[in-house]
Amino acid sequence: MSIRKAVLPAAGLGTRFLPATKAQPKEMLPLVDKPLIQYVVEESVGAGITDVVIVTGRGKTAIEDHFDVSFELERFLEDKGKDHELGIVKAISDLVNVSYVRQKEALGLGHAVSVAEPLLGHEPFAVLLGDDLVASDVPCIRQMIDVYEQVKAPVLAVMKVPRDEISSYGVIAAEPERDRLHRVSRLVEKPPPDEAPSDLAIIGRYILTPAIFEHIKKTPKDARGEIQITNALQSLLSETPIYGLEFEGVRHDCGNKLGFLKATVDYALERDDLGGAFREYLQGLDFDE
Repeated sequence: MSIRKAVLPAAGLGTRFLPATKAQPKEMLPLVDKPLIQYVVEESVGAGITDVVIVTGRGKTAIEDHFDVSFELERFLEDKGKDHELGIVKAISDLVNVSYVRQKEALGLGHAVSVAEPLLGHEPFAVLLGDDLVASDVPCIRQMIDVYEQVKAPVLAVMKVPRDEISSYGVIAAEPERDRLHRVSRLVEKPPPDEAPSDLAIIGRYILTPAIFEHIKKTPKDARGEIQITNALQSLLSETPIYGLEFEGVRHDCGNKLGFLKATVDYALERDDLGGAFREYLQGLDFDE
């Protein structure tokens, strides 16, 4: 079956961005002038996905409001003759079919994916994490869907990371299949650098099959009380091949402040309306002061 649905976990508390996230979801932090989660939804739409399931939690109603129709705002913009802004606002609510499901406890990514099961049906699906943005000509998740259509098995987005950072990721051991594609032989969640099976880390893009749900159910909680998707995938590996794709594009880790700032600069520089003036400003800065 083709990939029609995507899951976007968005129930985390965003503690790394306090106090900004005290009263607003981390996923709604603006990167230039769009919230993080909108970039991920737009990537999904660009990949041909028609239905998005957003996994939310307490205090996340701003996400639902963002993708809903805003009659009052639209009427205000129409009355003021702000046609450009009106078009932007209307386009957001027309992007894709969006459904919501609540993750009542913060029990990890594996658990977040599992609560979306009733809305997915018995078909393969994508998972995109809002912390990771990938700037690429072909959407990252589209690259992965193209691989899935060939191998008919789960596909993970992977990239090489420095050894001193490897303990922050799920990591794969794998054999090269062809250019950029690896067949996974083992998965390890956040290994110490000296125990990591490779430097290929999993980033926040997955193509999964419905079989993952049974493996999530039997995956024990880790030391932090969370059900990790990496451990569920290691269990799934016993019955199906899993592939890792070194995607083409630039990944921005927006889950930490420095990564978020770097992404803001890069995305601003790419804007036709901002890039020139912003580049001129940056070039004029005196970093010796």
